[in-house]
Formats: sequence, C-alpha cells, structure tokens
Amino acid sequence: MKTPDIMTIEEVAEYLRVSERTVYDWAHKGDIPCGKLGTAWRFKRLDIEKWVDNRLSAGSEKKDFTPLFMDSVLKPEHVIVTDKTDKAGILSQMINLLDDAPEIKSKRDLEQGIYHREQLMSTGIGMGIAIPHVRLRSVRDVVMAVALVHDGVDGYESMDAEPVKLLFMIIAREDQHGQHLKLLSQISSRLKDEKYREQLIACSDAEQFYQLLTERV
Repeated sequence: MKTPDIMTIEEVAEYLRVSERTVYDWAHKGDIPCGKLGTAWRFKRLDIEKWVDNRLSAGSEKKDFTPLFMDSVLKPEHVIVTDKTDKAGILSQMINLLDDAPEIKSKRDLEQGIYHREQLMSTGIGMGIAIPHVRLRSVRDVVMAVALVHDGVDGYESMDAEPVKLLFMIIAREDQHGQHLKLLSQISSRLKDEKYREQLIACSDAEQFYQLLTERV
C-alpha cells in the first residue's frame, strides 16, 4: 500500500517500525519533522524519508536514533539469562524460544540456517558479543531472541577469543535485507558502549535484562 503524503503518528510508527509512543515523544521533543493540525500531530512523508536518510548517513554519530528499535522485534518471552552453557546448547535454547513465534513457519529451516551460518564463520564478533543471524524464505517477518550467559559460552570461537556472554539471534525474511542490516547496525553500534555492555552483563534475571535492552536512548 502506498504511504500517504501526510501521515499520522500511527502511520509513522508503522513506517519506521517503532512504537507510537516513541513517535509521540520524538514529536513532542522536536526530534522529528512534524506539525500540528488542531491537537493531532501530522508528518509529511517526504520530510520523514529525508530525516531517515540523514540519520542513517550520519551512522553511529547519531546514537539517539535507530530506524528499528529493539522492542519492535524482541518480545520478553524471547529473552533468557543463564549461567553457563556451550555453543550448541545456547543456540538450541534460543531456537527453541522462537519455535512458537508467529514469524517462524519452519523450525527446521531455522535450525539449518543458523547452524549453516556458524559453519561458514563464527558469529562471535568480539567484546563478549555474538550475533547469530540468517534470512530465510520461510520467515514471515523479523524476529529476535537474546541471551545472557553470565559465565560465558564454551567453544564459541569469537574473533577476539573473549568468552561470549551476550547473544543476539536475528531472523529475517529472505527479502528483508534492509531491515536486517539496520537491526545489525543498531545492535553493533549500541554495544560498542562498554558501560552499557557491563550493565547488560550485570543483569540478574530476564525481566531486568529485557528492560535494559529495550530502553530508549
């Protein structure tokens, strides 16, 4: 469906894949181009597209913006905190978390895709972080699972040989290249902050971990 030239908060939220509350906060703070029609916020589509392009081209210098906020694709039931496990064990746990997700049509495809990706090259990117990810034809939409392993994952073979403690599993549909890359970029950029990584690792349970993952920055 064609995006309208003048958009409501709901339409902007759908377009940017963020919550309506997020768009409202941006508008209220003047962080996003908008105007008011009576008491309702309105947004010009061309202004929004230009705003997104400017923010994306600015890269990691614009730390207060991401086109895909994590809570638009990450649900509380897809987050786990555990003490110790090996690579196969944690990947299996995360795949099982997504087994009942409406976005996933085939658990077998998911398993094969994730393990094939790991055979090609470990997704341990360093700094205690791993981002197992895959795009599949059988997926309906982007979905995530996230794990915190306090004692580190045995045998993950991270690039810097540091124990992996934070894992972000990203699953996207085959044609969702743009959304996939944006989410990878968001996670990579935010986790460069050492203080934030330490806060995540210090979380004691899944609820606290989820809240910290999805807070607005």
